[in-house]
Amino acid sequence: MDLIELKNLRKVYHLGELDVPVLNGISMTVSAGEMVSLMGASGSGKSTLMNILGCLDRPSSGQYLLEGRDITALDADEQAEIRNAKIGFVFQNFNLLPRTSALDNVMIPLEYRTTRLSARETREKAEALLEKMGLKDRMHHHPSQLSGGQQQRVAIARSLVNSPSILFADEPTGNLDSRTSREILEMFQQLNEEERITIMLVTHDPEVAAHAGRVIHICDGLIVDGAYCREAGDAA
Repeated sequence: MDLIELKNLRKVYHLGELDVPVLNGISMTVSAGEMVSLMGASGSGKSTLMNILGCLDRPSSGQYLLEGRDITALDADEQAEIRNAKIGFVFQNFNLLPRTSALDNVMIPLEYRTTRLSARETREKAEALLEKMGLKDRMHHHPSQLSGGQQQRVAIARSLVNSPSILFADEPTGNLDSRTSREILEMFQQLNEEERITIMLVTHDPEVAAHAGRVIHICDGLIVDGAYCREAGDAA
């Protein structure tokens, strides 16, 4: 089943009198349970596309279907509800609240649920995820007391706390050393294989992209094959 379907998606930014096209007609599908990489160089349009897929931005035209629902037809409040219920994010810079414990960071998304959990249920769910991430003894530490890898594990736990349909990981190993990067990527693979969570890795790095089952190349706002990307890079 297609979890995501894009039909001729376009995005144009209007900068004064200048129109800047960023996405130039993206059509693609992602199946439920897939782990895919969206790979492209800086300026390729991959971050803009991820923002649209994550309901953080709107396309200028085209259609975005998530689980068969036309996301482009929803207003801002409806998109925010979809984002909180069905989408998880992991970022390069972790985006943790610095003066808040790991446990409290993970619990934050549960505060925005349409159906609220009790305080006990909220805490138990966050604790279970942190324990799964190997952070049982670090739950009450602040981000400054954690290594980069531990901070990213907290961020992953936070992204999973609302049981999303899809997880977007935007350059998730960009601030990590090579050993920790491998551990984090293996964790994504494990979540995909064992929990059947759909995962999209957004990256410019071929080694990161290779951890996914399928690589989608984006160049100049278009989905292309890998050979085209290499030729475009050589021409530049």
